[in-house]
Amino acid sequence: MEEQSPIHIVRHASTWSIVWGILLIVFGMLAISSPMLAAVAANIVISWLILLAGAIHVLVAFHAHRAGSVIWKLLVGIAYLCFGIYLLLHPVLGVASLTLLLACLFLIEGILNIVLFFKMRSVRRSSWVLVDGIITMALGLMIYLQWPSSSAWAIGTLVGISMMISGITRVMISLAVRRAATALTQSGSA
Repeated sequence: MEEQSPIHIVRHASTWSIVWGILLIVFGMLAISSPMLAAVAANIVISWLILLAGAIHVLVAFHAHRAGSVIWKLLVGIAYLCFGIYLLLHPVLGVASLTLLLACLFLIEGILNIVLFFKMRSVRRSSWVLVDGIITMALGLMIYLQWPSSSAWAIGTLVGISMMISGITRVMISLAVRRAATALTQSGSA
């Protein structure tokens, strides 16, 4: 078996990273084009994560040493399991609940960013924190005021945008790594 050079390994890894980035961009565009389907898919993933957490809580409960601790951990695990199953059986209701939670999160984050701006307004370029706070709060308010109908677009659109940005970032970083590896090769051979 021949030994591969570090540059070859970097090029191979960056190729796979570029492919993954392109797939993220494509899946992001699909999520934006069908936001409700993407929201239901996100809800299903979250539901399975809640089920996994519930199973872990139940398993941990049987390893607890005190009786009160066993009962408490078992009840928490059962609650997680029930909630996860409920979300899997009622995905549209789960999407509506997650959308309301997202709206509240954006409102709180926007308010906190605006407060942060007033605490750091003497810092150069801190106005970006204010802009971020206003936009985040406006988005949260928009989702909240249109809830539950915003459930049809909010989560899926935001997931899609996030996937596209992650994909573009991955591709750009991978291309930069490839350029650096090529420049390193060329400077080493000169």
